[in-house]
Amino acid sequence: MAANQSASSVETRTEGKTLVIETVVNAPKDVVYQCYAESEQLEKWWGPQGWETKNYMFEFKQGGKWHYCMTCTDKNQGDFFGMESCGLAVFEQIDAPNTIVYNDSFADKEGNVTNNMPSMTISIEFVEHEGKTKLISSTEFATEEALQQVVEMGAVEGFTSQLEKLDILVNRLQKNE
Repeated sequence: MAANQSASSVETRTEGKTLVIETVVNAPKDVVYQCYAESEQLEKWWGPQGWETKNYMFEFKQGGKWHYCMTCTDKNQGDFFGMESCGLAVFEQIDAPNTIVYNDSFADKEGNVTNNMPSMTISIEFVEHEGKTKLISSTEFATEEALQQVVEMGAVEGFTSQLEKLDILVNRLQKNE
């Protein structure tokens, strides 16, 4: 992880069945929120380094669905190269530009939920912080075991990696304003 990017200051903790990840993004709240709220922007940064995301459906409204697939495009990632990881989310609450809450489940490329993998409720908070944005992601699982399963799959490292991609995107967006 590059030392000059805000993702290097990611704080992670667990609180029972909840995984909390916090960072400060060097951009105003409305710019960071836009990167979550617009399908085109989300595709540019969602997923770990070396992975590309395609949104098959993105209905950014309460009750709307988001079906996406991430594909590893980095040959240096060995056995992960070519692997796909898909999800199906349903937006439960949208309070622009402060909070997004959605239920996210592992799914196949057609959008069918994978029942042998944990589902989670994710709350993203966008908080003004000295001209920047404090981003707080709280992911609640049904059990502590389900949380541990996802952590062991590399979720923290993956999310931290994609925050580096978010940093790059917000810097680019701010230069184009």
